[in-house]
Amino acid sequence: MSLLMTQDLHELVDKIFTPQAWRSLSPLITLTGGVLLLLVCEIVDRLRRLRPFLFAGTILAAMFVNRQLIAGEELEAVFGGTYIADHATAAWSIVFLASVLIAWLFARKYYQASHAFLGEHDILLLTTAIGMTMMAGSLDLITFFIGLELLSIPLYCLAAFRRRRNDSIEAGIKYFVLGAFGVALFLYGAALTYVATGHLDLAGIALKLSGPSQPLAYAGLALMTASLLFKLSVFPFHLWVPDVYQGAPTPVTVLMATGTKAAAVAFLLRFATVLPESTAPILALLAVLTMAAGNLGALVQGDLKRMLAYSGIAHAGTVMLVAAGVVANPALMEQGTQAALFYMAAYVFTAGGAFGLISWLEADGEVFTRISSLRGLARTRPWVAGTLSLFLLSLGGIPATGGFLGKWLVFSVAIEADLIVITILGVLMSVIALGYYLRVIVAMYMEPAPEELAPPVSQQGWATLAASFCAGMVLALGVLPGAFLGTYF
Repeated sequence: MSLLMTQDLHELVDKIFTPQAWRSLSPLITLTGGVLLLLVCEIVDRLRRLRPFLFAGTILAAMFVNRQLIAGEELEAVFGGTYIADHATAAWSIVFLASVLIAWLFARKYYQASHAFLGEHDILLLTTAIGMTMMAGSLDLITFFIGLELLSIPLYCLAAFRRRRNDSIEAGIKYFVLGAFGVALFLYGAALTYVATGHLDLAGIALKLSGPSQPLAYAGLALMTASLLFKLSVFPFHLWVPDVYQGAPTPVTVLMATGTKAAAVAFLLRFATVLPESTAPILALLAVLTMAAGNLGALVQGDLKRMLAYSGIAHAGTVMLVAAGVVANPALMEQGTQAALFYMAAYVFTAGGAFGLISWLEADGEVFTRISSLRGLARTRPWVAGTLSLFLLSLGGIPATGGFLGKWLVFSVAIEADLIVITILGVLMSVIALGYYLRVIVAMYMEPAPEELAPPVSQQGWATLAASFCAGMVLALGVLPGAFLGTYF
């Protein structure tokens, strides 16, 4: 009896873990192996000095594995159609890994004064990459939920990582409470959808909804969409962003502002296949309202970190236009994925670099996150001022930067979907955004330095490397976009 059960178990494992399944899971296996090795480094004192090399090596190895998936033939869904490691998933995963690597580089010297547990910090960061990759490749609501939790729970801990500071603890609690609310919306919506359709996979749900009207299923879809919009910080689920971004350690803010948004966008595009076309105008309206709330909120901010938080809300509204366009015209899925991927790749390097420079300036005191404290920075720290200006211009969509082409591709999808009025409003909102980006540049280059404040003098090699890498990628995506788009599509 025992022999038969063992034989049946082996057959079941061989049936599930096919060669294609192993290939599909290779990025996740690589990241999981890295997490386990980092745990071993924390247990064995002699190995702790290897932790930075293991972290960076794991990220680079996972990027290489994803690049191999893109270079190979398109893989089909595995594990009963619940997960797919297609070219889009692999490309999204590389974007996630880049955001994690940027956050890690800026965090290298950030926690010196707080004596933080850096081993735990690196393990939590690497775990978020596993969650984001699972979210991007999910074709099933349960698989997505597992990925969402693998992303969210480490982020709750990281937001409160400066445990001796009240604002960091407050940020962690706010993010946890509101995040739990968003997860509850998703689970309740998934339950309603399952009751109405009998499916948890996106293909099965879409097939059922193509028939007679399913009011209960539509209610479930609305709740799940609200949960995704919360993660993406779309109006009216955006109010948590400024407080959490400001209170969290700035390297963690880098990840929350970039990778988390990219993961939500990646699954939202897959989720758009089950949304009825009638929801496209609603999503487009929410996109415009989000852009308005973000840009108008940023105009009145005196703190650079809060200003970029509101700017991130506006950018979430911009990329939401892609989802609205795909819902309005499903034939735009490939073009929409391409536009969203390019936009978020540019945003990862642009916003990641901008927030990272803030973490650098914080080494000389958090007073330097005030816009008024940046006056005359171009005279004392020309490299920092110039790099920050490049990031702000890219966020504003100035030509020759990745941000400009990202917006061009997003608005092109919206126009193809006949969302003309919404596109015009989106362009006008982008013009408003230049007002607060240029305000910072004017302060750095055209205003005298405050006499009562000593200029920042800290030098950070890791931060310099990360900021230079981000600046180079912003220019490369703006000047040579074909090198990126031609590789992944």
